[in-house]
Amino acid sequence: MLRDRLGKELLFFDGGMGTLLQAKGLLPGELPEIWNLEHAEAVVEIHRKYFEAGSDIILTNTFGANALKFHSREYGLKEIVTAAIENARKGAEQGVRDGREVYVALDIGPTGKLLQPMGDLSFEKAYEAFAEAVKYGEEAGADLIHIETMSDTYEMKAAVLAAKENTTLPVFATMIFDEKGKLLTGGDVPAVVAMLEGLRVDALGINCGLGPEQMLPILEQILAVTSLPVIVKPNAGLPKQKDGVTYYDVTPEDFAQTMKRIVETGACLIGGCCGTTPEHIFRMTEACRKIPVKTPVKKTDTIVSSYGRAVVIGDKPVIIGERINPTGKKRMKQALKDHDMDYLLKEAITQQDKGAHILDVNVGLPDIDEVAMMQEAVKELQSITSLPLQIDTVDIEAMEAAMRIYNGKPMVNSVNGKKESMEAVFPLIQKYGGVVIGLTIDEEGIPQTANGRLKIAEKIIAEAAKYGIDKKDIVIDVLAMTISSDPEGAKTTLEALRLVRDKLGVRTVLGVSNISFGLPYRPAINANFYTMAMQNGLSAGIINPSSEDMMRSYYSFCALMNYDENFTAYIERYGSQVPAAAPTVGGQSKISLKEAIERGLKEEAHQLTAELVKEEAPLSIINTQLIPALDVVGKGFEKGTVFLPQLLMSADAAKQAFAVLKEVLAKSDYTEEKKDKIILATVKGDIHDIGKNIVKVLLENYSFDVIDLGKDVAPEKIVETAVEQKVKLVGLSALMTTTVTSMEETIRQLRKAKPDCLVMVGGAVLNQEYADMIGADFYGKDAMQSVHYAQKVFGKGN
Repeated sequence: MLRDRLGKELLFFDGGMGTLLQAKGLLPGELPEIWNLEHAEAVVEIHRKYFEAGSDIILTNTFGANALKFHSREYGLKEIVTAAIENARKGAEQGVRDGREVYVALDIGPTGKLLQPMGDLSFEKAYEAFAEAVKYGEEAGADLIHIETMSDTYEMKAAVLAAKENTTLPVFATMIFDEKGKLLTGGDVPAVVAMLEGLRVDALGINCGLGPEQMLPILEQILAVTSLPVIVKPNAGLPKQKDGVTYYDVTPEDFAQTMKRIVETGACLIGGCCGTTPEHIFRMTEACRKIPVKTPVKKTDTIVSSYGRAVVIGDKPVIIGERINPTGKKRMKQALKDHDMDYLLKEAITQQDKGAHILDVNVGLPDIDEVAMMQEAVKELQSITSLPLQIDTVDIEAMEAAMRIYNGKPMVNSVNGKKESMEAVFPLIQKYGGVVIGLTIDEEGIPQTANGRLKIAEKIIAEAAKYGIDKKDIVIDVLAMTISSDPEGAKTTLEALRLVRDKLGVRTVLGVSNISFGLPYRPAINANFYTMAMQNGLSAGIINPSSEDMMRSYYSFCALMNYDENFTAYIERYGSQVPAAAPTVGGQSKISLKEAIERGLKEEAHQLTAELVKEEAPLSIINTQLIPALDVVGKGFEKGTVFLPQLLMSADAAKQAFAVLKEVLAKSDYTEEKKDKIILATVKGDIHDIGKNIVKVLLENYSFDVIDLGKDVAPEKIVETAVEQKVKLVGLSALMTTTVTSMEETIRQLRKAKPDCLVMVGGAVLNQEYADMIGADFYGKDAMQSVHYAQKVFGKGN
């Protein structure tokens, strides 16, 4: 079986498909998947050549085959997938002469859409689109599902769940990282690995976007955190052009030599992506076949993640913010009853600003629909903060609903030593992944002794193992009991922390403030107990980050224990006089409109604008609040300190503010300045409009009139619109190598019909050199660069 071979022997994938089909006559804009039916012999021949070159695993010609793309076309999805697998099988029959066992992988690529809240595709719609394809794949005889070229962890999660829940096949998953090891949506390597391992894929890695040399540093990052077999499938370098023909700059010989280093570094499954050919794969298999495979090393780090950030719960303690929880908080209870989601979001931002690493989310009240509220809270919180979340509920239905739509690997609070609890919670951790908190309580209650709590922790760990849950994914809560009712409670808790750390080797967590209920001046007790708990092995404290007593305890402890290198964090916080606290309402800091937009707080932005406009002119608000806020976020995005979800949420908040101002301006004598028009289009044959849509949102926020022609747009339509609308700037997007020729043709026609029109281009397969070769005026590496160029073109730059 394939699973038995993973990590024990080196396995070879095939290489590129699109460029080879182009060489056989695939036209710009023509769907490659259709060739499975209309030119089956050409597809079979490509598969055959890869098998002859030594490939063990062949990807079907189904990269773009999903239910969103093939429901309203001449050929149905089932027909396409079935034919693709039959073609791969025929290729194996013709190409494998040495009797080796080979495999056909159903290839699943991205839908080309952004998922909510960044885009308009819901998580479940994406799931359904992938589910239909994988069902047909297994029915037709695929040996595994290979999900590749994903740039968004959320879409990857939808695809993985679809494969795991609707087939029994092994699941491989590879993402597309940039040279800094980041996804389009901001995720880093540890965050991606944590989520995919939690979802129990069989192998993971990287493909596309980069050449083999550029992938080596990212491979090293992956190997540092994963326990799974790693896949590496580079492009044949960077795309170039000569005499109207696209080619790649890494030769088969050079490709093979770098792939040797990749195997020696630790990759277990290797192949090629865009631009690689059967010759590349043949050279690679010949060069690498005799290299001993490095067995994956089991990692023990306890990691939780969001879409853009991983937090290691290790020797250095981490802070879990406790404020999004109605227990003992009248204002939070009222916010939940009133469905005041903005209050929750402001609490999240406040805690993030105060130093929290993870945010607890508990929305349990008798009077509300906890399942719906938990889902909404998780979605909304993940739209404005990149901090990982702790899903905190005793409602199993709410727990599963939140885990399913959570973008990352969450903390889950909690399970306990009761048989009923473990039987309900562990299957969810097994299915969705997560770091689960184990409470040391069972059918007999909470033990009075530290050894009693240790025994329950041992029971939880042993039972979790039956579900395949490693102890690195369990954090034990030995429970802090209030000393006002149990004077020995703190001593018992501290001893239990030491025992769990020293005897079980697992991480620990506590709700620290429980220790002081019923006593005066609780912050003093809490802070001192917090320091003692960290000294005795507390890995994560659930605390209020706005409590200066608690934060002094935390920063001092980290400095004293040498967890704060060069005392950087301590000095940054306490090196100068602590500024006076900002004025607060209901415990939350008041924020300006500019800050609300930077944070992506839509309702707050709307309300603050409505208040401001009573005293200040609309144009002044735009110039002093809105535009500066967008500039701050844009610069942060370019520097890598702000991620795509935050960028888009900020843009949405700005839209809310603009909507208020527009109403006021409409009632005045103000005549709106004529907006400069820009055409945006994804070129013919390309159905991926993620990049285009991001650019559109930003350009509109900077007051440009965007004519969005959509995706799969013919050159003639773009040219016709540019001429009719007298457009000075056109933006073209392409994600697929096979459609860059459409981009070049569009530019050629624009130059002829409207020579005064400038063209900016962008997309994953492009670079500056290629943009120059096809005659573009500007290459935008990211969306903000496109905005800056548009400002320059229309004389609006700073």
